[in-house]
Amino acid sequence: MPQKPSPRRSLFASIPNKGRTIRQHVIRRLIIMVPLFLIMFFLAKNGTLDALYDQFTFKKMSWFDNSALVEHLRTVIRQKKLSTLPRHCLVFVINGDVANNEPTINVLGRHGNGCPGDTVSSENLFNIKVNRLARYLATDAGTPGEFHPLATQ
Repeated sequence: MPQKPSPRRSLFASIPNKGRTIRQHVIRRLIIMVPLFLIMFFLAKNGTLDALYDQFTFKKMSWFDNSALVEHLRTVIRQKKLSTLPRHCLVFVINGDVANNEPTINVLGRHGNGCPGDTVSSENLFNIKVNRLARYLATDAGTPGEFHPLATQ
């Protein structure tokens, strides 16, 4: 008993099925993947991906979590161009205990061991005052000892 062709198969019965070659598969994948890779590389290099990640993960309660606050500050410092050092070369020293809602954070720039500079050292770049309750940042970057608001939005 002969089998009936499926309805879908019968629609394309007049078109010969020539399958793609491996070369065609590779070329089609490259046409899609290379531009996507270049776009992602560009977004990662200019800091857009970091800013998007920070926007989605840093919430109101993150102001009270020192680790989340430090990651937020890394992004803000790079966005505001307060330092030209890479993110991993910025070191934060939080002055104040956990109960302190207004700590001062020293921002240090690390040199050597994968960071710009030949000798292993660190330098104090500037300070940041944090008001956790008001969600407010102030920095003395460029004017040591004189703090001015650091807009984060």
